[in-house]
Amino acid sequence: MSSYLYLNLNGVPSNHPRQDGIPYLWFDPQGVWRLSRGDMYKVENVCIQLHEALRRAIIQDVSYNELLPMVPEFACLSGLNSESTLSKVNFEKAVRRYSDFPEINRFLFLYDVQKLISSIQECEMELIQITGEFYRTLNTEALFYPPISQDDGVRYNKSPVVTKLFAFLTFIFVRMHSLMDYTVKLALEAEELPKDFFKYPKMRSLSEQFGSRKKVSFNKLAGSLFEDCEFITLIETLRNHLTHDGLLDDLPKAYERIENGVAVEKFLLFPDMTAGRFDRFGNRNLFFSREDKINERLPEILEEFQARLQVTLESILQQVLH
Repeated sequence: MSSYLYLNLNGVPSNHPRQDGIPYLWFDPQGVWRLSRGDMYKVENVCIQLHEALRRAIIQDVSYNELLPMVPEFACLSGLNSESTLSKVNFEKAVRRYSDFPEINRFLFLYDVQKLISSIQECEMELIQITGEFYRTLNTEALFYPPISQDDGVRYNKSPVVTKLFAFLTFIFVRMHSLMDYTVKLALEAEELPKDFFKYPKMRSLSEQFGSRKKVSFNKLAGSLFEDCEFITLIETLRNHLTHDGLLDDLPKAYERIENGVAVEKFLLFPDMTAGRFDRFGNRNLFFSREDKINERLPEILEEFQARLQVTLESILQQVLH
């Protein structure tokens, strides 16, 4: 996509960035979607610091620098990375074969914990890119094919493009909750690193998820992903509904506002929610009385999520450093 095309929240692209403070997106020459607000690199910077802090906490500088060139390749790849073709059985054999290699169990555990950080980094990038694809689709793809002339007014469309838009939304909210799970796991590992590496230590967070945040020392920290607040309830509600209960609309659809035969706005409606939960009566919980347009709200949701993720990771970093 051309780097001079700007994607707007109302689904109508422009050749110039907005000057009214409303967020927009653009595609930079490096192939990355960027939001006009927020800074994804703040999270990345904390993750880089966490990689090094955990390395120092698990393996001292002298041992690490001397041994790193000789660490067998399976230790950092097998069971973690598709570049290794080693099976589980052969990995076990390799671990036994190198049992006399100095600090082998520390290296194995270090790479296990660092994988959590790498997963957070990649998942954060996924959120940015899929948000960009959501707005690229909303701004540049026809909601109905083949394009037809439409009378003025508001019309809804159901098409493969609309299906794709809702799939992107589902991915975004489910992945946000994935990051909430990952940060709990990382916090639990960082707060109680093994002291005995005579054996290959089992990670204490293997079966833990976001519900285990009560075990973290800074649980309920204001401004973090662990705070008890409406925003976190919203993300949990959306993830649980989309994963377990169904879609955000009985018939997912996108709307167009037509003026003089031209679409001047495109939008998707969001169900009514109060205090982070769907308004419910009996079996029904998808009411649409407020004309809440999720395409207008999504950047602020992402921006707040990133800010809370940064606070959470910085708190984990402080636990490692102290």
